[in-house]
Amino acid sequence: MVIQKPGSEVELDEITACPECKSEHLVRDYNRGEMTCSGCGLVIDDNFIDSGPEWRAFDAEQNEKRARGGAPMTVMVHDKGLSTDIGWGNRDTYGNVVPTKNRAQLFRMRKWQNRTRASTSADRNLALALKELNRLASKIGLHRQVREEAAMLYRRAVNQNLVRGRSVEGVAAAALYGACRRCEVPRTLNEITEASRASKKEVGRTYRYISRELKLNLQPASPVVYIERFCKELKLPGHVENAAVRILNQAVEAELTSGRGPTGVAAAAIYIASVLYNMRKTQKQIATTVGVTEVTIRNRYKELAENLDISVQA
Repeated sequence: MVIQKPGSEVELDEITACPECKSEHLVRDYNRGEMTCSGCGLVIDDNFIDSGPEWRAFDAEQNEKRARGGAPMTVMVHDKGLSTDIGWGNRDTYGNVVPTKNRAQLFRMRKWQNRTRASTSADRNLALALKELNRLASKIGLHRQVREEAAMLYRRAVNQNLVRGRSVEGVAAAALYGACRRCEVPRTLNEITEASRASKKEVGRTYRYISRELKLNLQPASPVVYIERFCKELKLPGHVENAAVRILNQAVEAELTSGRGPTGVAAAAIYIASVLYNMRKTQKQIATTVGVTEVTIRNRYKELAENLDISVQA
């Protein structure tokens, strides 16, 4: 299924933006079978297919009985889960144990099936990269939405031949960091590189390259998105968290966050809020949790306190 415009032909699965206004907010209405743009209202496709089941299930038992097909398509597998997968359970389709004399044959079938699933070098590269993405996301604790976004970014990079000459680990980590930025998930570049086998310099350079080539146009990370996570790790109550958010909002309005690292500014706001509410955390504790130096926290909280006229007794 394709969209045909003068001089172009685009697969629906790869559409991420409206061809008219370039908006990325696309609405898929399965009841009407349409894909529309929420920005300009353009109907991108009027025969959109719902690949989900036509039946309903209200518990796991009903779901198991009524299911007639395999798992749905997913971008987390290099072939999108469309090929056959021979499991390692050594059981046939009826659930009976495969006889010992036939297990060698089953082993050979399984081996050749795995080889044919990734027969080309591009498929092998994509399969290896998606495994690395899953490993990184599991180690950091990212949810499925971020993983799928990272997989889509990596697939776009492969289609535009941006991975040639670069390590799989570096591009996978860069795609995961870009997905975190797009989904506004508070994960820093240091956290991702610590879990990755690539260096911070390589990941940062690769991220800037694919971001520029794929035209992601990502805005600088807001310090506010880090507040909730860091306050939970520091075991600070909700009113301290709200105070830190208010301080950051005032700092943004006063343009005090421009050119500053978001984690450093967030750490300074948390420090000020903890002092104001007599829930003091030392600069060393906050620096260890956030991943910045104590000097950075001191410099940022002095800037915030002076410009926002906040009295802080260090």
